[in-house]
This record gives sequence, C-alpha cells and structure tokens, in this order.
Amino acid sequence: MPYGKFITFEGPEGSGKSTHIRLLATFLREQGIRVTLTREPGGTPLGEAIRGLLQHNGSGEAPVGRAEVLLFLASRAQHVERLIRPALEAGNWVLCDRFDDSTLAYQGYGRGFDLNELLAVNHFAVGGLKPDLTVLLDVTPETSRARLATRHSLTASAPDRIECEAEDFHIRLRNGFLNLARREPDRFVVLATEREQDEVAAEIRSAVIQRLTEPADAC
Repeated sequence: MPYGKFITFEGPEGSGKSTHIRLLATFLREQGIRVTLTREPGGTPLGEAIRGLLQHNGSGEAPVGRAEVLLFLASRAQHVERLIRPALEAGNWVLCDRFDDSTLAYQGYGRGFDLNELLAVNHFAVGGLKPDLTVLLDVTPETSRARLATRHSLTASAPDRIECEAEDFHIRLRNGFLNLARREPDRFVVLATEREQDEVAAEIRSAVIQRLTEPADAC
C-alpha cells in the first residue's frame, strides 16, 4: 500500500488554519483520498490533556519556558507514534493543524530559545518525520488581533495564554514563520489570507495537486 502524504498547516493566530484545513480535507475526500484530520497540541487523549495544560494553565500554574517546550514535544511524540505515522503507513493523507514549525516559531523566534537546540529535541520527538508540504497562512498582527476579537465575541470564549502575549511577541512569531519558509521553499507554500476565502482555498488545492500528485505515466 502506498505511503500517505503528510500536510501541515501553520501560521499566526487567526490566520484561517482551522477553516482551510477542513476545506482541503473535504476536497481530498471528494477525490477518493482517505484523510486523517488532526491538530497540535492534541490528536490523542494524552495530547488533548496536554493541550489543556498549555492553553489555559490547566494545572493551576503557567509552565516556564522550557517546560512549555517539553510539553509540546511530549504531545507531539505521542501524536506521531499513536496517530500520524500509523495513518501514513495505512495510506491515509494526514492533515495536521500545526506541527514542528510552530515550535520553532513560537518557542524559538517568539520565546528566544536556540533554534538548533529546538531542532535537536524535536527530531528526537518525531523520529525524523517531516511534512511533505507545509501550508503557511500569513496574516499581519493587526488582522490577527481583529479576527481573534471577533471570534471571542461570537463564541464568548476567553483568549488563551499565547493569544495574550504582547504585540512584539506576535511580530517575532510572524517573522519567524516567514524565515522558516524562506529556508525551505520546496516544502512551504506561503499564502496571504487577508483576501477572499475561496481564492485562498483554490490556491491551496492547486499547490497540493502540483506538489504532491504525479502523472500516471511519470517515469
């Protein structure tokens, strides 16, 4: 059975990841492709428990920076071993809302941890697994804040720990994602999302078709 494809969606808060990952999943299923849709932190019972610790200080205290890194990586290690790799081996295409680039952007560029150290511990956590394609949805900090305010108003939800970070953190975060994309242009596709949703979705579909499908008669 052919090995599945692994597609990750990355971007700042409010960039439209959740919307566009669902739209792509629907499109791929319409093409007869089996899709596993998942997210980080989360994806497994252990990962979802860690998500509660990270997002809203579920333990009653905020994790220090290094603990935050290790909690994300613990969730990711479980996620890869229990869900992502088995799904790929079964021939499914796995679409993941955030993966290792978020660690580099948030904890590296955002928090200031050494990127090489983060790469090393992440490699251990994932056993060398890398996405086949990463869709980076780009949005300015100003638009991000406006979208988050609208979301919380509509859902009566409270901002999480990351959303409450100062503006300079979110500027570093966005620049970090763009730097990561420049370092690996063959893996990333970068799309601005401050425009019509249908236009962005069509470009995502096009990128997936061009990069991850092969002509039947290819040598």
